[in-house]
Amino acid sequence: MSPEKSPESSVVQEQRVTISNKHGENLVGLLHQACSKNLVILCHGFRATKDDSILVDLAYALTREGVSAFRFDFAGNGESEGQFQYGNYRREADDLHSVVSYFTEQEYNIIGLVGHSKGGNAVLLYASMNHDIPVIVNISGRFALERGIDGRLGKNFMQRIKKDGYIDVRNRKGEFEYQVTEESLKDRLSTDTLLSSRSISKCCRVLTIHGSKDEIVPVEDALMFAANIPNHELHIIAEANHRYTGHEKELKALVLDFIKSQPNFSSSLRPKL
Repeated sequence: MSPEKSPESSVVQEQRVTISNKHGENLVGLLHQACSKNLVILCHGFRATKDDSILVDLAYALTREGVSAFRFDFAGNGESEGQFQYGNYRREADDLHSVVSYFTEQEYNIIGLVGHSKGGNAVLLYASMNHDIPVIVNISGRFALERGIDGRLGKNFMQRIKKDGYIDVRNRKGEFEYQVTEESLKDRLSTDTLLSSRSISKCCRVLTIHGSKDEIVPVEDALMFAANIPNHELHIIAEANHRYTGHEKELKALVLDFIKSQPNFSSSLRPKL
């Protein structure tokens, strides 16, 4: 697909990119190519896609600062191949590894990973297993993965899933949305955020941003990340909900300032194309 000029800037090009993960599934993303090969990778949350407005806004904000951005769909989501799974924390971190490897081979300088909600968990889990990215931004990720399940699956979900082997999740109209298997539930419950948080290198700078009025993930989870990640900065946005409605500018400013505060940021933005 030929690149298209972004309406935001005459020097930015947008290009569809397809990357194969380690399971042979094609991951589809959109590269916002700025004037340098410095790159930030953006990760979406649960049941979201690369077109989530939070990621789109961040991509354009980054390119205005001369930083390229890549937003993509995890396997089983959006345009990417694969079957949607409820848990998939490790597989999404693996998908992210495939994306990082691809752009490293293309000689991009990956200066940060940013994830919203479950995407925040993906970037943190990646950083706990790979020590090659200098900056991680976790926006509203969940620390206590054992919480928040009954809100989606209903009460007594463990007994029901052990009895039937799965739970079909339906919307308010009774329409089928997705299936949760016992295996995918166990994947979530066995993902150790305490261990992974403590396993992130001290050389990796991590920022957690959370809204004080987050209705999906309690703000206490942000405090747990702050208490356990070695090199961590916490910023709680007063009155903000899970999607930062009415606080979008503050969210963008925090992410950009943190990424730009890394050593030699300005000198690293010389055009490399």
